[in-house]
Amino acid sequence: MANSINTNAGALIALQNLNATNRDLTVTQNRVNTGFKISTAKDNGAIFAIATNQRADIASLDAVKNSVARGQSLVDVALAAGDTVVEAFKELKNIAVALETVETGSAAETAYQADYDALVGEIDSAIEGASFDGINLFSAGAVTTVRTGLESTSTYDVGFAAAVTSGVTAGTYATADDIQTAIETFTGNLATLGTQSKSLERQNVFVGKLQDALEVGVGNLVDADLAKESARLTALQTKQQLGVQALSIANQSSSILLGLFR
Repeated sequence: MANSINTNAGALIALQNLNATNRDLTVTQNRVNTGFKISTAKDNGAIFAIATNQRADIASLDAVKNSVARGQSLVDVALAAGDTVVEAFKELKNIAVALETVETGSAAETAYQADYDALVGEIDSAIEGASFDGINLFSAGAVTTVRTGLESTSTYDVGFAAAVTSGVTAGTYATADDIQTAIETFTGNLATLGTQSKSLERQNVFVGKLQDALEVGVGNLVDADLAKESARLTALQTKQQLGVQALSIANQSSSILLGLFR
């Protein structure tokens, strides 16, 4: 190539290489600063879109966890009330047996009847007071739908279609056999609540694991390998300095021509 003062090909090439190094250095510095190899759609549009969608799912799962936790609370409150009712039923059966053995109209019958009525009142009060967030699962039509996933079909119902009652009334006493039947019916309902509670607990664990898996997946797509980027940053900084030196040398080539005219 002819020596020319108008065109310095060496300097142009050196400048192109230096600009390329500076661009790479900017990318690496951004990765080190943010911790992401893909932080904007400009870095990689497809991966950025996937990661953004997955982050939206992760955020939505927080709402799912809240729904499941609310459902668990509803069931737990009903179970707590159920424990009180069962204990009262045990005493109620003892009194029912005693009432069957005392003389009608006696003072003993009056005393037992008073205890019986008091226990029936405790049972009814426990059932009526088993409310959480304004919902009592023992009430008629209190079936509550819990969101358990991101899809609209991912739901789980807790509660009962029909109202749950004690099956006993104050003012007159039931036989021991009738109370045993009431106990069996009520504990059957508690078994249903226990199953629902376990199901919600497992669902809550699953949602938590799903969130973690999604977060790791997003990290695999967009997180930068900082050890690798650190080594690359050092290399590019060195390359940048060498590029500056090369450009400086190339720029001096024109002044060499002055020696030809001395």
